[in-house]
Amino acid sequence: MKSSSIEAIETKFAPKPVGPYNQAILVENYLYCSGQIALDPSTGVMVGNGNIEEETRQVLKNLMAVVEAAGGRSSAVIRTTIYLTDLNDFAKVNEIYAETFNKTVSPARACVEVSKLPKGGKIEIDCIAWLENKK
Repeated sequence: MKSSSIEAIETKFAPKPVGPYNQAILVENYLYCSGQIALDPSTGVMVGNGNIEEETRQVLKNLMAVVEAAGGRSSAVIRTTIYLTDLNDFAKVNEIYAETFNKTVSPARACVEVSKLPKGGKIEIDCIAWLENKK
């Protein structure tokens, strides 16, 4: 694979990475989005004060900002992984998740409980999207 076929995706509408990685990488038609937590992109401060619903909405807003920066939309997302610090939040997260991914075929998905997330977050979501019009 030529390095010219790999493109970093960056948007000011999602938080800057908290480590040595990109918000997303576009490889041909595939967009690989790094995990997003509930950081406000303009302040870098966590949103929600531990409220899973508010955190989930911010995480999805951040994730979709990255997808949109690459030219996609929610229907382009083909795979997600949800990381929760408390699997008891699963039903609440599902309700909010469906607001973003209910208009088309829902993405394939995994959801796992983890012991900790960056910045004390309760949820992180990453995704892979297929951008049909990219080549």
